[in-house]
Amino acid sequence: MNNKPINVAETPQKLASLTSAIALAVILTAPVANAADVSAPTPQMTYRTIEIDGSKIAYREIGPHDKPAILLLHGVPSSSRMYDDLMRRLGNEYHLVAPDYPGFGNSEAPSPQDYTYTFDHLAETIIKLTDALKLDRYVLFMQDYGAPVGMRVATTRPQSVIGTIFQNGNVYEEGLGPMWEKRKAFWNNRGELQAEVVKQHQSLAVTRARHLGTDPDIEAYNPDLWMDEYAYLNRPGQDQIQSDLIFDYQNNIAAYPIWQSWLREHRPLTLVMWGKYDPAFTVAGADAFKKDLPEADIHILDAGHFAMDTKLDEVASFTRAYMARLPR
Repeated sequence: MNNKPINVAETPQKLASLTSAIALAVILTAPVANAADVSAPTPQMTYRTIEIDGSKIAYREIGPHDKPAILLLHGVPSSSRMYDDLMRRLGNEYHLVAPDYPGFGNSEAPSPQDYTYTFDHLAETIIKLTDALKLDRYVLFMQDYGAPVGMRVATTRPQSVIGTIFQNGNVYEEGLGPMWEKRKAFWNNRGELQAEVVKQHQSLAVTRARHLGTDPDIEAYNPDLWMDEYAYLNRPGQDQIQSDLIFDYQNNIAAYPIWQSWLREHRPLTLVMWGKYDPAFTVAGADAFKKDLPEADIHILDAGHFAMDTKLDEVASFTRAYMARLPR
């Protein structure tokens, strides 16, 4: 036991030193002002619908409205559900909105007699949705079908787009894999080939193959990914909806030079994340961005067409780093 007498004269100085040390520790460990607290509880995801031109459009939304916004546009035959986990990862830091196109996911699927299923029309619907939600400045996150929809949004509303992210969202002919030869034949002879093309497009085998591609690690994929999409694809009326969009895809390829010119002119800060096991859109489609955007940040991932299936951590990390580079 230490019985050394207390030196009363030293006590105030010791207390002052201890108080200063504690104050310094508090300052050093306090969060930096305006820094994103990624460890904070994730905000609640909301699942809403809004009426656009007489049809209910479903969308999911998360994050504070005063944070930088990201508009996430999905591929085929997916829906905004493909972004659910990514949105939860980023929901503390950004305001994220992911809609379902008409005919996809939980949006209504008006008949082709009531809604013209073209990429022009899908983009028009998305623009009207952003207007209704007062979403006037955002980064475009585009995957697969999201690229032709998103680039139409960009060329129509360039003042709204503060950056572009492409995840196997192709805008260069170099990225078109061999499967597109069959599509070109369909575009030239829709009458004879429609039944065959639609049957393949809606089949379970092809729906599964879109996810797996040539990835050797097939056990990394959750089968629910394609089973849900298969169910969506085979709802009543989907054969004509999907056929119309497949046929209209030729107009996307024709528009590639326009979109490339837009990228060259506007030079948006761009992130490209590309799953290398995608047989539809090859790695050459990612590399081609360098022609028009030499400063684009390009990452080739050990993933398939839907990179978030297996590389969610990487996609979230690259997206977060990209967003941090955007001018505020």
